[in-house]
Amino acid sequence: MEDAVRSLESFEKAKFDETVEVSVSLGVDPKQSSNAVRGTVNLPHGSGKEVKVLVFTENPEGAISQGADFAGLEDMISKVKDGWTDFDVALSTTSAMKEVRSVARVLGPRGLMPTPKAGTVTDNLEEAIKEVKAGRVEFKMDKTGALAVVIGKRSFSSEQLIDNAQAAISAVSTARPEGFKGRFIKSAHISSTMSPSLRLNLNTVN
Repeated sequence: MEDAVRSLESFEKAKFDETVEVSVSLGVDPKQSSNAVRGTVNLPHGSGKEVKVLVFTENPEGAISQGADFAGLEDMISKVKDGWTDFDVALSTTSAMKEVRSVARVLGPRGLMPTPKAGTVTDNLEEAIKEVKAGRVEFKMDKTGALAVVIGKRSFSSEQLIDNAQAAISAVSTARPEGFKGRFIKSAHISSTMSPSLRLNLNTVN
C-alpha cells in the first residue's frame, strides 16, 4: 500500500484535484442476490469532497437546521420525478420511505436510493448528516462483481490516503456475504481520476 501510494504521487498531476479511489474485484457471483455487496465506510480523513445532502422527511426545517442542504417530502419527490438529482447523498426517515419508494426508478440506477443497509434510512438524522458530511462513503457492487470506493484527493498526504485506503478495504472485507465460501477479494487497485491503476499486494493489506 505504501509503495502504491508513493508511486501514485509520482505520476503527473492534472490541472484539477483528482479523486483517488480503490477498485476491488470480488469473487462472488453477482447474479446471486444473496451475494450482493454494499456498505459504507467512515474515512478517517474524509473524502475531500463537499457533500450535498438531501433528506426526505416530514420535518424539513429540523433537517436543514441539522445540516442538510435540501429537505422535504412531497416537494422533493416531485423534483426528483422531474429529473432533479443535484445532490450526492439522499437520506430518509423510516416513515417517509413509503413515499420515497415511488422514485426508486430514478434514484436506484444512480446509487442514490436510501436503504437501511447503507445507513441512509434512519431516524437519527443529525448523526447521519454529520457522518456523511465528515466523509462517510457508500460503496456498491456492480453487475460484474466489482466495486470502487472513493478514498480522497491527490492533494491528500500519503499518510491520509493510506489510512483511508486501509479503512475502505477493511469495510469491504466486513461486507462479505454471510455463508460465502472462497476467495472474497480477488484483486484491488488504487488510482486517481487521470492516472494508471496500481495493483495492491493483498497480503500486505488484509
